[in-house]
Amino acid sequence: MYRLPDRTATRALGCVLVLLAAFAAVGMGNLAAAADGAAAGTSEKAGKRFAVVWRLSGDVSATVGASGKPRKLREGDPVFVGESVRAAASSEALLRTDDAGWMAVRPGAVFVAERFVADGRSNDEFAVRIVVGALRMITGWIGQSNRDGHRILTPTATIGIRGTDHEPYVMTLELGEALAQTAGTYDKVNRGGTTLDARGNRLDVDPGKVGFARSPALPRTRALMSLLLPVLLDKVPAFYVPGQFDAELDQLSQASDEESRRQLEERRKSLPAQLAAAPAPSDRAPDAAKPATPAVRPSDACGAARVARSWLGQLDAGIAKRRPGAILRLVAPEFTVRATVHGQDAGTATLDLGRDEFAQSTVAALQGLTDFRQRRLSIEGRPTEPGACGRIEVSSVVIEQGKRKGLAYRLESIETYVLEKRAGKWLAIRAETTQR
Repeated sequence: MYRLPDRTATRALGCVLVLLAAFAAVGMGNLAAAADGAAAGTSEKAGKRFAVVWRLSGDVSATVGASGKPRKLREGDPVFVGESVRAAASSEALLRTDDAGWMAVRPGAVFVAERFVADGRSNDEFAVRIVVGALRMITGWIGQSNRDGHRILTPTATIGIRGTDHEPYVMTLELGEALAQTAGTYDKVNRGGTTLDARGNRLDVDPGKVGFARSPALPRTRALMSLLLPVLLDKVPAFYVPGQFDAELDQLSQASDEESRRQLEERRKSLPAQLAAAPAPSDRAPDAAKPATPAVRPSDACGAARVARSWLGQLDAGIAKRRPGAILRLVAPEFTVRATVHGQDAGTATLDLGRDEFAQSTVAALQGLTDFRQRRLSIEGRPTEPGACGRIEVSSVVIEQGKRKGLAYRLESIETYVLEKRAGKWLAIRAETTQR
């Protein structure tokens, strides 16, 4: 990632502040794995059980928040959403997830389950953020009934699944130096398939293959940007070795699809018939602003312009009313933003921020924002691919002004978002803002 001088970085944050001012959730202060310098934000469902320890060897712990006391796990213990799970060197664990899936925690791995809903409905979801190291994951019914709702998040990429037994591996810069390996996200597929998404570039990974997305933190020049595209490796890296419980996992994997379907049917039988097929009630902010612009023409492809106006209306309402939780509901867990601003010496500077990286600076900026006013000069929406209505691009020219920590500012910028429809809701997966 290109690092800005402190003064320029502050100005860049001022530019994206109004765009994303409320993107730090109320629960974002509970950061996991802070010792790794890449803490994961807990979700609004923090505290809900998502798995049980099935097998364990060595020292594996779970911690809530950056200052929480580690809880040493034992067989039969529950593991909760928002907890940072950490395996010591030479330690492993096998977790049984509540949607009838499996997770093998490899030695040295650190991860957080950020979101888990397994009610037997069509919008069940599971989001896991891996900070470092490897997991072997056999997906349960969520990966079968709502593939779009099953995500593995890493500092380099997002992994989607296609009914899968796979092994994502996060190689940090420090770990890569120790093992003489290239830093980035690796994903080895044993059965089924995955999709590796690195900054909007997608790669399908089939059984027996390993996908790789290089870390953007590695030194590079503009001429070497192609090196950041995800690729298939020629062979399985030597650091992929079987875990202590893999023999048992191999047997469980063979019957996992049938078993998870059986348990899903049992769960659905416990729900009223009209709710089993229906998504849970929308968590959209009830006070979201109505679109201020005229209704779109009937000829609008996929209703993209209508979606753009509605989504931006909710975003602007959340910002104006300082409602971080309402804004977070509009973005996906893997959301990233890039800001390009006028820097020193009449040049421009670029700042790339992930959701977690943006959290602390956004919270601080909220304290000093006053007299905010905003006017959108234009709003456009279009499908990213002709005839494909599941993903749209939204662009808007906006003027914003106010005071930040007592200092007046006025900015005109172009905002671009990519929205993806997941379980009936439009979520932003990335955004860019360029100062004009």
